[in-house]
Amino acid sequence: MGSQVPLKPRGRDSGPVFSGVAPEIIEDTLIHLATENEQYLSELPEQAGRFKETRIVEFIFLLSEKWHLDQSICYQAVELLERFMIKQVEQMCDDRGNAKGREQGQRSSWSSVRDQIASTFVLRLVSCVQLASKLSLHYSRVTSDTALKFLQSLKYSYTKQELLESELAVLNTLHFHINVSTPLAYVELLLEVLGYNGCLLPAKPLHQLCVQLLDFCYLARETIYDILLKIAIENPTPSKLQIAKFLTVKEDSMLLAVGVISAGVFILSPGHWEQVVEHLNCITGITPQSILEFSYAVVRRIVGSSTPEQHRGSHGSKSPEDRAVPQK
Repeated sequence: MGSQVPLKPRGRDSGPVFSGVAPEIIEDTLIHLATENEQYLSELPEQAGRFKETRIVEFIFLLSEKWHLDQSICYQAVELLERFMIKQVEQMCDDRGNAKGREQGQRSSWSSVRDQIASTFVLRLVSCVQLASKLSLHYSRVTSDTALKFLQSLKYSYTKQELLESELAVLNTLHFHINVSTPLAYVELLLEVLGYNGCLLPAKPLHQLCVQLLDFCYLARETIYDILLKIAIENPTPSKLQIAKFLTVKEDSMLLAVGVISAGVFILSPGHWEQVVEHLNCITGITPQSILEFSYAVVRRIVGSSTPEQHRGSHGSKSPEDRAVPQK
């Protein structure tokens, strides 16, 4: 991404606007998100993504829905839990390594570490949802009574004190650094830039569809990125090294955001799709090919294993299916 965000002056007939945010604020925020994303990818832990399994994400989504929480809280809770669990596992492994020379009992065994994680996992998950709700300006903050009632419905007998200690455990493990940007923030800001630059898009319907697609990408994460990896290497059987190197792609929030928007525009307003891909390339520096390949992986996962029906616009522009599949 370049040093200058390409924001065009808005004229009287520039079309629908996503909001009235000043261009300087949009530019500063976009640069901040891009920098944050690049820094995270440069320091990516090997275990990244391990705690974004479908059943974990689905649990958080359903719990957030039960508590009528804002959509942004769902993603914040997923990211919080992921970062906390990785740190916790690292700490436990370090303790195990330090204890190995002195003690060979159950405490130093891998099964003990696993059991220790499993015994408090649901409690930690609930704490992450609670903390995420407190970060949001949304009125539906999750109280201790609400959290305890839910845990009791699952036959857990935690006290308010234990619930508080669980929140503190998450905060201390993450050194109170819990307010991180989620992929939803990237999606919404890029939609803002597209609107400011005069892309004639149906703002509200596109935003709603992009959120649904982002949900889908979280829930079908492994399948989507498996398709994307095989497209990238042009081989149906990637090696362990290729899978390991692909981790930075799986954790790239900016790539996820542009892929979701591209897929959303292709579904909702295909006549504007090629223009949007060009804009996203100009804004983020992500190549059109990468954007198209991600769109293809998402659309292919939605419709199933067979290739989606090809779509061509009035000017003969190719769809993600046409342009993303490597030609041999």
